[in-house]
Amino acid sequence: MTCSRRILRLARFGLTPILCLGAAMTAQAGTRIERKAFGKTTSGESVELYTLSRAGAATVAITNLGGFVVSMLAPDRAGRSADVTLGFTGLSGYLADTSYFGCLVGRYANRIAKAAFSLDGKRYALSANDGPNTLHGGPTGFCRRLWAAKVKSGQDGDALELTYVSRDGEEGYPGTLTATVVYSLREDGGLVIDYSATTDAPTVVNLTNHAYFNLAGEGEGTILDHELQLEADAFTPVDATLIPTGELRPVAGTPFDFRKPVAIGARIDAADEQMKFGRGYDHNFVVRGSPGTLRLAARVVDKKSGRELEMFTTEPGVQFYTGNFLDGKTLGKAGKPYLKRGALCLEAQHYPDSPNQPAFPSAVLRPGQVYRQTTVYRLSVAK
Repeated sequence: MTCSRRILRLARFGLTPILCLGAAMTAQAGTRIERKAFGKTTSGESVELYTLSRAGAATVAITNLGGFVVSMLAPDRAGRSADVTLGFTGLSGYLADTSYFGCLVGRYANRIAKAAFSLDGKRYALSANDGPNTLHGGPTGFCRRLWAAKVKSGQDGDALELTYVSRDGEEGYPGTLTATVVYSLREDGGLVIDYSATTDAPTVVNLTNHAYFNLAGEGEGTILDHELQLEADAFTPVDATLIPTGELRPVAGTPFDFRKPVAIGARIDAADEQMKFGRGYDHNFVVRGSPGTLRLAARVVDKKSGRELEMFTTEPGVQFYTGNFLDGKTLGKAGKPYLKRGALCLEAQHYPDSPNQPAFPSAVLRPGQVYRQTTVYRLSVAK
């Protein structure tokens, strides 16, 4: 992407286009990446952990197994640093993980109804792993795959590039898909995730990151007192198996109205059918603005710590999930239990079940086309 295009996409949201500040900036002033061994898979493959750091930004650790965000360290208003993402200290936790703690999700994030879809007149059967549906790419989705890692050095320092080739027929999806994800840090505290993918045959693709955030620190109680604002006037209601009905329902007058900051716990137990289906919030919101344009989607504030998380995305939707299936049995990095509603996820995405919903924005990718999306998670101290 050229300097001018990156400025147009980022500067209007206060995301300083550091990459374009000129040749005088050295790599030492930008992002630096340290690599270390993180263990071996059950088949003996070596897994590595890459730690991205730069002055004034969060420090983020990422593994090339599944692209898991293993940690994200950010200061509170008093300057005390804490890890604000859920996860594990070692590889064994991620190998056994069923909660998708911070991983790259694909080939299709979220749910596809009845584990099947039709494309160009042909029906494709997928692997069901969520009742009758397929979830997050199937039992062995991108979270379970070892990605090829490369540290790319540039004028603004280092960036981490992960690449995975998903073969034709993997988990039932057609076409060989080559996916590339680049993680970089911005001076303003933002973790930038740039996704791209190509295919050799028509397929569907929907990639995201499944980071769980607790701005008080991982394992520090629930996120019910966090205040959330979502730039969405509508959401996609679901049936009892969490598949969208096809309706775009206005949030006005419902527990899903976060157009102004509201405590997440204020209406989470409302006597509402949608809340009962999701056991809380587990719904896709329709982000205002034009898909393909980087724009603010969500803002979360923890008033106790002062930490603020802003999410920007080019995607048409964002899945807001409140950790409803956490049960306190999983112990986190500090040895504390991950409680029900102990974290929130903001997953940039195409709408769930888009391959079966013609009225939804298309998730089809064809040969010669390039799938692209950018998501930014920016951590700061609320003013």
